[in-house]
Amino acid sequence: MGAAADVPLQPSLNRMRRFGVRPDRELGQNFLIDSNILGVIGRVAELAGEDVVLEIGGGLGVLSEYLAGRAAHVHVVEIDRRLQEALCDALEPFANVTLHWEDAMMIDLGGLQPVPNKVVANLPYGIAAGALLRTVEELPRVQRWVAMVQREVGERLAASPGSRDYGAPSVIAQLACEVQVVRAIARSVFHPAPNVDSVLVSLQRRAGDGAEAGGSPQLRALVAGAFAHRRKTLAGSLTLSGRLPGLSRERVREALQSIGQAADARAERLSAEDFRALARALEL
Repeated sequence: MGAAADVPLQPSLNRMRRFGVRPDRELGQNFLIDSNILGVIGRVAELAGEDVVLEIGGGLGVLSEYLAGRAAHVHVVEIDRRLQEALCDALEPFANVTLHWEDAMMIDLGGLQPVPNKVVANLPYGIAAGALLRTVEELPRVQRWVAMVQREVGERLAASPGSRDYGAPSVIAQLACEVQVVRAIARSVFHPAPNVDSVLVSLQRRAGDGAEAGGSPQLRALVAGAFAHRRKTLAGSLTLSGRLPGLSRERVREALQSIGQAADARAERLSAEDFRALARALEL
C-alpha cells in the first residue's frame, strides 16, 4: 500500500521516476507536470478529429498523448534520446503518431507526411521564436499555432508598432498571422520550475497567405535590415545592414514618403502592412 501511494499520479512525474529522467537545463527542458493546462491548450488550438498536428519538444509525452487522442495524426519532434523510453511509453498505445528524433531547427519540415495543419507545443525557451517563425514560413498549410513560450517571446511576437518589444520577429509573425497572448502560465505547471514567466500564445494564419507565407524572401530581408540598427532611421539601418545590396538610402526615403511615412521614420513605427506596402514601393 505504501509503495503504491509513493507513485506520482501525474504522468510526467511518474515517468521521470520510472525511467530515471533528469531535466537538462542546457536543452531548456521544463517538463509539463500540470495536466489541467492540457484542456486549455486543446480549446485554444480548436483541435478536431481530422487535424494533423506538429508538436515540437515531445519531452515526457504528456502533451503528445493528449494530442494523439484527439487528432488524426501527430508528428512529435524531440532531440534528446535520453527521453526515448519515457516518450515511447507515453506513445505506445497510439498508432497515429510519428516520432522524429531530430533537431527542430534542422528537420525537413516540408517532408512531413501527412502534412501538418496545426502546431501545438511546449517550446524550449532557447528556440521558441525561431521554431515558430520557421514553421510559419516553411509549413504554409498550417493555419493555427498554440505554444507555451517565455513571456518575453510571446509579448515580442504580439507587440504593437512603437512599443518596446516590437521588432523584426513581431513583423515577420504578423505579416502572416494574427498573434495573441492568450494567458499567463504559472511557473508551477513545469518541473523544474523555470526562472522566467511563461505565456500561452496563439497564431492564426491570415487568409490568403499560402506558399509565400509572411511575404517573399525580399520582404523578410527588408524587415531584418530595417531593424538591424535600431538607433538609426529605417533607411540608414537598411543601407548599413547590406541585406538588400544596391538599394540606396535616398530610394528608401522616397519610398517611405510614397506610403505616407516620414522619410526619417524608424523601423519600429511601421506596422507589418506598412512593411508590405514599402516592399511594393521598392519593387521588391
